[in-house]
Formats: sequence, C-alpha cells, structure tokens
Amino acid sequence: MIRYLLDTTILAGYLSGRSFAIDLVAPWVAEREVATSIIAYAEVIEYVRGHANFVARYNQLRGLLLVITPIFVSRVEAERYADIRRRLRPPHGPGLIGDMDTLIAATAIEHDLTLVTADSDFLRVPDLRVHHVTPSR
Repeated sequence: MIRYLLDTTILAGYLSGRSFAIDLVAPWVAEREVATSIIAYAEVIEYVRGHANFVARYNQLRGLLLVITPIFVSRVEAERYADIRRRLRPPHGPGLIGDMDTLIAATAIEHDLTLVTADSDFLRVPDLRVHHVTPSR
C-alpha cells in the first residue's frame, strides 16, 4: 500500500544517489510504499535536461517510475489545490506557497499520503501530513 509521496528534492536526491535520500526511500521502494507527483517528475526532468549526460539521467528517471508510482493531477487534485490556496491566502492564512508545491500538496492530501520533503514551506499547508527531512551535504 502506498503511504508516502516524494517531493522534488527527495526524488532528485534518490535519482542522484544521495545517501540521505537512498537511506530514507529505499526501504519504502522495497515495500512498494512510495509514489511521486507527476509535477515533481516534471521538475526533476527540467533539472536533468541541463546535464551533459541527460539521456542516461532521463532513462534512469524513467526507470524509477517503474518502482515509484507517478500520480497524475486530476479534477479532484485541482479542486483541492484551489481550497489550499484559499486557506493560505492572507489575511486569513500564513501566505501562499508556489503553485507547483500547492499541486503536490493537494495530491498528497487527496491520496491520503504523507509528503516527504526538504521544503519547510509545506509545513504551512493545513491538513497535510509532512515528513520533513534535512538533506545532509
């Protein structure tokens, strides 16, 4: 059963073989407990396109989607996105976060998943379960 949704930094760290991400995510991958948003996938693709070894990194990322389930944005997530934005918007909320991050948060909430992230902005999102990590350098 899927329990965790990987944010961009964690997905990119796992792809790059960073120990903080491997140690955290590998057990979840082995148990098939992890997914990512197609939005995080898009952000990582944009990043790897700037690398000289793009083709190899692209193929590696595509291979990850065989074990890390991609979740696509549908009408339900789009509506949750709107709800989150309304709740975060001042003067009633703590302030907006980025649109992509809001869509990722909406995906986690709608699929009842814990978002795994290094981005503290997500801590402001109401009703979002967050596993916040600090990447080691």
